[in-house]
This record gives sequence, structure tokens and C-alpha cells, in this order.
Amino acid sequence: MHLFGTQSVDEQGHLTIGGTSALTLAKNYGTPLYVYDTALIKERALAFIQTFEREHVKAQVAYASKAFSSIAMYQLAAEEGLSLDVVSGGELYTAIHAGFPVDRIHFHGNNKSDDELLFALNAGIGCIVVDNFYEIEQLKRLTENHNKQINILLRVTPGIEAHTHDYITTGQADSKFGFDLNNGQADKAFHAVRDEKFIRLLGMHCHIGSQIFDTVAFSLAAKKLIGKMLTWKTDFGFICPVLNLGGGFGIRYTEEDKPLQPAIYVEDMIRSIRSEIGEADYPMPEIWIEPGRSLVGDAGTTLYSIGSQKEVPGVRNYLAVDGGMSDNIRPALYQAKYDAAVANKMTAEATTTYTVAGKCCESGDKLIEDISLPSVEAGDILAVFCTGAYGYSMASNYNRLPRPAVVFVEEGSHRVVIKRETYEDLVRLDCSLQGETVGAHS
Repeated sequence: MHLFGTQSVDEQGHLTIGGTSALTLAKNYGTPLYVYDTALIKERALAFIQTFEREHVKAQVAYASKAFSSIAMYQLAAEEGLSLDVVSGGELYTAIHAGFPVDRIHFHGNNKSDDELLFALNAGIGCIVVDNFYEIEQLKRLTENHNKQINILLRVTPGIEAHTHDYITTGQADSKFGFDLNNGQADKAFHAVRDEKFIRLLGMHCHIGSQIFDTVAFSLAAKKLIGKMLTWKTDFGFICPVLNLGGGFGIRYTEEDKPLQPAIYVEDMIRSIRSEIGEADYPMPEIWIEPGRSLVGDAGTTLYSIGSQKEVPGVRNYLAVDGGMSDNIRPALYQAKYDAAVANKMTAEATTTYTVAGKCCESGDKLIEDISLPSVEAGDILAVFCTGAYGYSMASNYNRLPRPAVVFVEEGSHRVVIKRETYEDLVRLDCSLQGETVGAHS
């Protein structure tokens, strides 16, 4: 059994996280429950930041917060010296409400609205990552009309394909994101912004995929982006002060996954960049990266209560939990794989193969297929590991299920950072037909 971060097994054979028994957490806060090991998040953040410091390279390590967004998470990121990526007005609002330093906020997205861009301009955020020509025209108009300056990066697609699931590979040419580096779009975007009065071009950004387990793709992407930067310097005397190579650093979901340590990713990036600019008399750019999953993914564990079981003779044994695709859509959406353990039977022998099913009214609501566990019974607590990224952030109220609570744990302390939704929350925004009809004629 692979344990993550501060997870351990106590004398009673129970799983503990951050010094607290999973059973205590389940009893105190109910299930399903997202539990975050904040010590592991801090450890990962420090590993990325310290590698740049050790290499004497100016950098920003920006938490890609679409992985998990909340006031408490943004406050933790700020305390750890991280910058922040947001991809919507809602994430930006949450970051500002959390008191996150606005000069360290970067705003991504392929279809930002005027309202979202104006919100960002008025807040004075540090950078907007521009995704398309439509957005360039939006920014030209909004910055001029409101007399606002803004730093930008141009998001480009370098044509590098990381070997990941098609749905989460974004660096190839056929992508909804960014300006193509190979067909002249990036050059056209460069000319469209480089002399703008209110827009300051910092450099380029790319994101080549997710769950990447080697450094080759990052090195290839760095080489292509630096090649373009060198061309802009030679032809136009323009030097990019920033190079953003995105995120996508892999984590271990199952024993098949072999992630690298944060330092290895960063060291190889730096080595590749230094090699490319070494003979070109080009100043070392500030390097930005965007870890998301690799900061919070394996720091998160979801606790479920086991309920019903069903045996299909000669086919499979189902065990059902009190959550499912409503709190973790990734198995249904991406065919994502997870590992799990019975939190109150950590030392018991695994004797039975189960398929873990959720309670949603969908045949495809299966969290894990064919996992070996000890014999289980109703009331046992199932711990599904590595659910810290894209669990809560992609959760829904499908079947009118309330979204679970989120708890941070560290050194024996635990606290709710997002409250469990109630049935009252589910109907709070509903409008009754018995109420006043909006726009009705008298």
C-alpha cells in the first residue's frame, strides 16, 4: 500500500492523515469528505521554489488554481510565496476576496468576456495570458477606453505533444488554445501588440499537456519558444523578459505512474534554456511555471462511507459508496484511475476484488474497477487517494446531491475550509412558479 505525504497507519490499523485518524474526520465532518494534507502542499511548493533559488534563476511558481479553488487554498498559496493562475472571473473574485496579492495573479482563458477582462484591469493584476486575436482587440479597446496598463503573455501552441489523454493534451497544433507557433499566428500576434501604448508584452506562454512523467517535452517546447524569441530579438530588437513553460507535472495515481521530483523538472528546464541562449547573447529570461495537480493532487484524499453491495456471479462484486461522479467526475470523463484502501482495515488482508460504484443514477458511475480490498461491510470507510486535483473543482449537484465539505489537516489539527452543502443550499437560487412572474404585463 502506497501512502502519500503524512499518511500513516496507527496502532488500531486505521489510516491517519496529518496526524488525525480518517475515522475521526469522517465521524466529525461526515462523508463524502475531501481531506487535504497541507504539509504535503507546502513541501511541494517549497521544492519548486527552492530549485529556482538554488539555480539563481528569477522565477514565479504560479499555482494553477483550476485544480482546486477556494479562499483557504488561495491564502495557503499566498503564504507559501506562490503566484496564482486563474481562468475565470469567479476564480479571480475568489482570489481577491482571499486577499491574494494581485500583482502575482495571472489570468488565463480562451474566451474571456469584456466584464472579466475589465474586472482584471481594474484589480490591477500582474498579467493576462492572451489566447487569441479576438482577445487582443478586446484588450486594445478596454485598456484605451479605461486608461489601464496591463502586462501580457502570448499563449502559443508549439506543436509538442505530451503523451497524455487526448482530452488533456493542449500543446499540439489542433487545440482551442493559443497562437500557433509554426504557421505565423504567433508572429502576427506579436506585431499586433508590441507597439501598443497600454499593453506591455512580457513574452510567451505554452502548456503542453498534463500528467507528464519526463522532461523531454518541456525541453523541446523551451527550444521552440526560445528560437522564436531569438528571431524577435534579431529582427526587431525585442527581448522577452519572461518565458512561461506552463505545468502538467505528473503525480502518482496508481503504481503504473512514475512521476519525477519537482527539482528534476525544474533543473532540466533551466538546463535546456541556458543551453539554447548560451551562444546567442540573450539574457536569461524570468521563468514561470504553473504546477496545479502536482501541488494538490496527491495531497487530497476523499473519504466515503460504504453502503450496499451487489454480487454479479462470475462477473464482478459491486460495493457502493455515498458519493461518486458528483464529487469525482474524472473516472467517467477521462477514464482516470485511482487507488483506494479501507481506512478502518488498513492491516487486513485484501481478499476480494470489488468495483467501487457511486450512488448517482448512471450505469457509468464507477470510481474504481477491479480493486483488491479486505472484505467490506456497510459503514466501513473507503479512502480514495489522490483526489485533490479536479475533485471538488469539477464537482456538481447532479441528482441534487449536495457537494461535500473540504477539510485541511496538519500536525493533528483539522478545520473545515469549505462547508458541506445542505438541501437548503440546493434550492436557494430556485424560483417558484407561485411567485411573481418577472416581466409580466398587468
